[in-house]
Amino acid sequence: MNPLSESTYLVLLALYQQPLHGYGIIKEIEQVSEGAIILAPGTLYGVLKNLQKQGLIETIAIEKEQRKKKTYAITEQGKEALHIEYVRYIRMTKLSEKVIPGGLENERE
Repeated sequence: MNPLSESTYLVLLALYQQPLHGYGIIKEIEQVSEGAIILAPGTLYGVLKNLQKQGLIETIAIEKEQRKKKTYAITEQGKEALHIEYVRYIRMTKLSEKVIPGGLENERE
């Protein structure tokens, strides 16, 4: 499996606990990141399309009012991909901590 892009990882993470529609995904990512990451709608819908093609998420409902709002859910394959990527991020962080003096203590905002 190839590494996931940051946007793809964040969308899977947002869907991990509950199904959401597009705007709900954007708000969940914004909330979890404490406002540090705001995913643009164009980016989100490109990611959603790719995730569906890969079988990592699925559409579970389509509301027919206004713009056919879709609700998405992560699949078991998506949960597995998220876990693999999470473990990869942990390994990369541990490696970085060996090299970067002070680790997160020197984080710049």
